[in-house]
Amino acid sequence: MRRFFIWSALAALIGLLLAGGGYWAYWNYYARFQPVVIATHQAEIQRLLDEASWLTGGGGGEPLYIIGYRDSAAMQRYERDEVAKLRAAGIEARIIVFARNDREGLAQSTAAERATVAELWLTRDWSLYQRWTATPTSAWSAAGIPAADGNLARAAVVEAGRSFVSRLTDALKSEGLGTGYPVIVWRDREGFMKACACNDSRSWAFIRDDLNAPDRVAAPGSDAPTPVTPGVAPESLPYPTLPPLDPAGSETPAATTPTPAAPVSPPTPRAPPQATKQDDTTFF
Repeated sequence: MRRFFIWSALAALIGLLLAGGGYWAYWNYYARFQPVVIATHQAEIQRLLDEASWLTGGGGGEPLYIIGYRDSAAMQRYERDEVAKLRAAGIEARIIVFARNDREGLAQSTAAERATVAELWLTRDWSLYQRWTATPTSAWSAAGIPAADGNLARAAVVEAGRSFVSRLTDALKSEGLGTGYPVIVWRDREGFMKACACNDSRSWAFIRDDLNAPDRVAAPGSDAPTPVTPGVAPESLPYPTLPPLDPAGSETPAATTPTPAAPVSPPTPRAPPQATKQDDTTFF
């Protein structure tokens, strides 16, 4: 009996370990990358998104909001790898950028970044955003853009962006979403609002599944037509070019240089026939 209890306790312990390991694996490799369904703050979050100055490269259709800052490597990867797939599914990616607050006395943004953020919130200039993100941070000087520092109006715009992010983060945190950028907010096919702190690429597949976006899109130029050789049909053998047919359907012989005919001698006149001399001898 004692041995039975020992083996039973050991089996129970092994079962608990297996169950715990299975749950940890499920959470670590799958569950923690799932988006959060917004249940109680949908109206507040939608109002914040509508009031923010977002940028878009077009596409139309249902909107998807990408919120982040300039130096977020995960945000740059998401824009590069996923936006084209979303656009193929009829989704319009709307980007909202902000300048981070200072942390413990250390600046988290530069003067050029703050000036650019203020300009983007005021003008929504997509071409400016493209130039900004295509230029290394150390090389971007915001030339030709009014400074935000020392400008009361533009500094207020920068602070408005920070206030927007703070209010949005508080609303999403109460829904159970952790902190991480980019923050992505969208509505699935049934109209439920969802959000994701998508700093890990393993969470991106859930967004594509919700929106019926493809996992891959063709590279630009890959569908270019194959050049066709004149006179040769595509995917056919290079047969020699045949001479055209005449209207009657027979082949027109190739033109050749005529050979001069040899001179013909005139015919020699024939002698007229001579009369036959008859014999005068008469036979009786």
